[in-house]
Amino acid sequence: MSMKSAVTVSLVPEAKGGPFVYWDNLAEACAQARALGFDAIEIFPPSAEALNLKETRSLLDRHQLQLAAIGTGAGWVKHKLRLTDSDPAIRRQAVEFARRLIAAAGSLGAPAIIGSMQGRCEAGRPQTLQWLGEALEELSVESARHRQVLLFEPLNRYETDVFNRQGEAAEFLRGLRSRDIRLLCDLFHMNLEERSLSSALQEAGSLVGHIHWADSNRLAMGLGHTDAAAVMTALRAVGYAGYLSAEVLPRPDSTAAARQSLESFRRWTNPAS
Repeated sequence: MSMKSAVTVSLVPEAKGGPFVYWDNLAEACAQARALGFDAIEIFPPSAEALNLKETRSLLDRHQLQLAAIGTGAGWVKHKLRLTDSDPAIRRQAVEFARRLIAAAGSLGAPAIIGSMQGRCEAGRPQTLQWLGEALEELSVESARHRQVLLFEPLNRYETDVFNRQGEAAEFLRGLRSRDIRLLCDLFHMNLEERSLSSALQEAGSLVGHIHWADSNRLAMGLGHTDAAAVMTALRAVGYAGYLSAEVLPRPDSTAAARQSLESFRRWTNPAS
């Protein structure tokens, strides 16, 4: 199996200015992604209820696109829900919000992402990790019900103090009962936290479940200083055959960012590279 290309679209007004190639208009994003030649699209909706599943499925079919993943980041950005909040009522709301998005993603044949909803270690690290582990294990049951994995994303130190590095997160996941949770390895976050991107990917090994294909400056790959060749060598070494999804800033504009992302994808997934 070969790696596949994906591009991101955010439907969350509160996240405006964030690292998503397309914004607001799912139909237009799908049309442009297909016109450029992407294999899939990755969607960040405000909630499961805000995502019209029938319309989304129709758009994907019409444009011959797969759904790479659905993000749950609106749980924090829009609704201020965290899986590790000190308030048990908020933790329960967070789990239910994520569960509904996991079910929506699963019905469309895709996994869901837990990133910013992991929260921070405000209750102390041992307690935070206990709550996070319990939440991920519960949510992975819903993912497995749809024959999907659950994607967990370590973030950089400015966004969370729970997990910043792939190796630490991988060790944590290996200690859970669930075997249906994988890592979303975001190359932008990794550039801030890892001594070596390739070593970190190899340390994560078979737990690598999804890649956010972003350069060191959060622009499209090829516009920063990431060693894409070393990243690809590591991904091939661990047998990765999933998506390289462009979660990048839309600069100088969405079309240019999408085109550059796809050109870099094609360059580095070419067997001759």
